[in-house]
Amino acid sequence: MEPSLDMDEALRRALERFADHRKILIALDFDGCVAELVSNAADARPVPENAAAIAVLAGLDGVDVAYVSGRSLESLRELAQPPQGALLIGSHGAEKDLGEDAPGLELSTTETMARGQIISTLEEVAADAPGAWVEHKPAGAALHVRNVEGDELGERVLEHGRAALSLIDGAYLKNGKKVLESVVVLATKGEGITDLRAHTSPDAVLFAGDDVTDEHGFAVLHGEDLGIKVGEGETAAGHRIAEPKDLAGVLHLIAQQRSAARSETRPTS
Repeated sequence: MEPSLDMDEALRRALERFADHRKILIALDFDGCVAELVSNAADARPVPENAAAIAVLAGLDGVDVAYVSGRSLESLRELAQPPQGALLIGSHGAEKDLGEDAPGLELSTTETMARGQIISTLEEVAADAPGAWVEHKPAGAALHVRNVEGDELGERVLEHGRAALSLIDGAYLKNGKKVLESVVVLATKGEGITDLRAHTSPDAVLFAGDDVTDEHGFAVLHGEDLGIKVGEGETAAGHRIAEPKDLAGVLHLIAQQRSAARSETRPTS
């Protein structure tokens, strides 16, 4: 069944204009955008309608599809199950798989030591807060408090984490929704999108994301580009949808528009 195409008229018109470009790049955050936010990060999977629409777009001429995520590339490949040819930006831009012998992330001795300090520090913080847990990442770690009982307690845990991490040389902080991440390689999703743009040379870029870290991605959009915020919160994105399941309608409209345009230009026999 095709997803509903009910949406704001301004967004519909913007998507139709975007889809008409000769070559486009569609860059998507994973958690909270393609996939619903879940208590256990390992349980995240694409909303089925989103996955189906992404697969269709990945097979169309003139369309490049990319994931731009805070997850490691390993986790992104496993859980997002991107279609063949999809480009991947992981660890907020610190990891890249652009399809051409992508080099792995290599940390210096100093960075490796700092990463170890970040992990041990956040593990100590989480140990004192039932429900908190630490996700190990190639360039650092993330403290999750989504399962901590009560928003006030969760925020106190994050504040404790920030204070503890401030004592570590070379630890950079990234704040998200009920998560505090610290990395030793300073990179942003904006830099990841800039790299994708240089690699694919699109006429226009669409980026969709839900978290505060996605604002770096929206900030590098310009010209004919299109930013879509998923959910509530202040944003630099020009458009908004309510929740991840609404992304399917966005992606399907783009695919529909491009397929219709191709049919109109196909010569008759």
